Amino acid sequence: MRLQKFLASSGIASRRKSEDLIKEGIVKVNGKIITEMGYKIDPEKDQITVRDKKVNIKEAYVYVLLNKPTGYITTASDQFNRKKVIDLVNLPYRLFPVGRLDYNTSGLLLLTNDGELTFKLTHPKFKVEKTYIARVEGKPSQEEQRAFERGLRIEDYVTSPAKLKIIKEEHQNSILEIKIREGKNRQVRKMCAAIGHPVVSLKRIAVGKIKLGKLPSGEWRYLTTEELQYLKNI
Repeated sequence: MRLQKFLASSGIASRRKSEDLIKEGIVKVNGKIITEMGYKIDPEKDQITVRDKKVNIKEAYVYVLLNKPTGYITTASDQFNRKKVIDLVNLPYRLFPVGRLDYNTSGLLLLTNDGELTFKLTHPKFKVEKTYIARVEGKPSQEEQRAFERGLRIEDYVTSPAKLKIIKEEHQNSILEIKIREGKNRQVRKMCAAIGHPVVSLKRIAVGKIKLGKLPSGEWRYLTTEELQYLKNI
């Protein structure tokens, strides 16, 4: 993160005024005076002072929508040193995924540092609907669709009522639109396997009324004011 951006984000001054402070030679990084424009720092490791007073970045709530690629994990650490979704969002805040998408699942993932909103969106009682597009082996029969929608016994629990719609039939696979209001570990994959149609690929395209749209894989954007208001009113 550039030093002048850090100073502006901390509320010390505007970006332009922050550059003036640097030029004046009153900004230090780890005790060293910095006058270079564009000097890069690590807000979590470096100590920044202005007139010898420590500066901390202002804690602000941030809300991000990421199009998660496959091959990334949503946890903060991993014993196998796999790539993490947090590495795709280059912001000077500690953000956390709202719920999870497994390693091989792509699509819409919300990240924030707002713990209250995270709790609301992940707690079962709020029943926020999540929409997926799944490519599965074979074609579910009407009886299998009804069983899927009524609820299935998965390990030690029975799934809540869900929705399943066949969008397209391919030679050996089917494309399904699936809507669930739970978020148990690998639930969609387990439900599809339970009716005899294992998932070939899986992508989440919506959380409630928040849609992935045409955001490219691996890219992110801030939530709009309207989207954030919708989530807070759930």
